[in-house]
This record gives sequence, C-alpha cells and structure tokens, in this order.
Amino acid sequence: MAAPKLRALFLQSMIKNNPLRGWQVDRAAIRHVGHDLQRPECVLAERDGTLWAADARGGVMRIAPDGTQRLVAPSSPTDGHTPTDFDKRYVQSQGSLPNGLAFLPNGDIVIANWGSDSVEVMSREGQVRRLFDRIDGRPLGKANFVLRDRRGRIWLTVTTRMQPWTDSINARARDGYIALIDERGARIVADGFEGTNEVRMDANEEWLYVVESNARRISRLEVRNDGSLGTRETYGPERLPGFPDGFAFDAFGNLWATLVMSDRLVAITPEGDLLTLLDDGNPEATRALDAHYEARTLTPEIMAAACGTLAPWMASLTFGGPDLQIVYLGSLRGTTLPSFRSPVAGLAPVHWNEDLHA
Repeated sequence: MAAPKLRALFLQSMIKNNPLRGWQVDRAAIRHVGHDLQRPECVLAERDGTLWAADARGGVMRIAPDGTQRLVAPSSPTDGHTPTDFDKRYVQSQGSLPNGLAFLPNGDIVIANWGSDSVEVMSREGQVRRLFDRIDGRPLGKANFVLRDRRGRIWLTVTTRMQPWTDSINARARDGYIALIDERGARIVADGFEGTNEVRMDANEEWLYVVESNARRISRLEVRNDGSLGTRETYGPERLPGFPDGFAFDAFGNLWATLVMSDRLVAITPEGDLLTLLDDGNPEATRALDAHYEARTLTPEIMAAACGTLAPWMASLTFGGPDLQIVYLGSLRGTTLPSFRSPVAGLAPVHWNEDLHA
C-alpha cells in the first residue's frame, strides 16, 4: 500500500479513536477539592493523592488525600504583607505570590514567584531560600512558571518586564523569555515571546511547548541536547479564542489548555483541531474582553469583569489520581480546585515515580 494512503488511514484512525472527540465535561460530575484557598494558580499532584496548590500567603497549600489541608509557608511571607484587594494582588502583584511550582527530586518545591519577581526553593516545612532575582545582570521580571525535565534541568518562563504586567497586553510586548537553570547556572535560551506563560514537554522531551498568552497562541521549539532551542513555530491554531494560560498533555497526545478570563477549557488534538471541553465564561463579559483586546484598550476593570464561577480566572490544569485521570483546575480567583474524571489519562509528570519523601 502506498505511503500516502497509509498515512491517511493512520490519521483517520487517530481522529476516530481520540477519546476527547464528542466528549465534554459534565458539570454535574464536578467535585470541589480544598477550601478557603487563595490564588491557587498552579497545582501539583502526587501519586498518593496529595495535592499542592500555590497560595497567595507566600507558600503552598498541602491537601491530603483525606481532604485535610495545611498551609506550608514561611512564618513571615518572603516580601511583606499578603495583598487582598484586586489592584494590589492582581495588577500591581505586590507581596509574595507563588505562581508556577515544580518538585525537586528530594520533594522540595521550586517556586516562580510572581509577586517578588524571583525564583525560590521551599522545603516541605516552609523554609524558603531565594535562588535568584536577576538574570544577565538585570531584574528578572514577572517570573511565571517552572518545569523540571528528566535531566534535572529547570525551565523558567518570565512573562514580561513591564510593570504593571497588564500593560504588556495592549502593548503586545515581546519581552517574555525562557531561561534554563542547570549545572551552568541560569541563562536565557529564547526570548521575544508575547506573554510567556506555562511550558511543557512532549513525552519524549523533544519539543518545548510554550504558551504565549498575549498573542493567544501556543508555540513550540525543538530541544537540543545542550539545552538550546530551535526555531519557534506555532502549534495548533494560529490564534486561540482567548488567553491561554495553563496546559498539559494527555497520554493520547491532546494538549489541554485553559483560557483565562473567558474561563474555557479546550484541547488541541494531534491533528491541530480545537475542541471545547468546558465553557464556564460570562458571554457578555467575554465579548467585551475580546473586543478591547483587538482594539488594544483593555483595562484591569474589563479583565476583572470577565470570569466564570467554577474556577474564576481558570489558570491551570493538572492530571492526578492513581490512574492520572482526575483533572484538577487551578485558578487565580477561586477558593477551591474543581475536579472531574477525564476519559483519558494525563501524561505522567517527571516526578510521578519518584519518592519525594526520601
């Protein structure tokens, strides 16, 4: 059989067998995990069912499998008071605001701190030490996300150096970048991104996928052995119908993503099709958000008005549970972690089979 025909048959099989096609989240089946959380932007799941959620009080909330929870944070947040009003917490981003999280092999947590513009390491008892807040002799900027790969390297994203960060959206500022932290220290390996947000790797760690929130797209770059990155290319649609924030691969190869403020959960199939899995947005507020985005007239007030009710400002998703088929939604303005069962397992994170309590 000719190769093109074989490829066509394989593609048809992939499309037909994709468990996400024709599937959507059943709102009635959603269960909320945790309570009184503050800004649970990023969530880490352990194999035993323990969850760790970023917390605006300067640390993380540990949620045990039985639902009991404990705030793990320094006795005094790293940078003074914890902001509570919208402008200080979400626009000016004052205080210590842990954002992206990643486990080290010993169980410590690497934190991209959005409020203090730094990268930190926190023990499971709440001791925090700052790794760095400058790179190439300049202030770091809005540290957003950290990812550890199988080689032990840490990939860091910085969204923008503009302050407040909200100004970067209308400006379409291309000052976001990706840094690599390894035995050589910290160095910028790619820049010129519009609102760099989460990064993920495929199953073989051959590609680094990058959310460019302000450009409303997902890009990817080939990962070379020395940690350098190849030419950037768009993955999936040229523009998504909202601001992508967090994302994760499932075992089939679908790339799930949250659209913050419009509060939708979508997935990009291996063929590049976009599927809507959950829409919790406010239609009128979303239309206003989109119109002002196009006109470059967005304000914090317009952004604040656009949110859903399940996970307001839906910011991330994490696969967990013993079979990696429970999805947890992180958010910037929610107080719980909505969860539901997925028809397909998530791609196992690098820490999944590690003994983090050793």
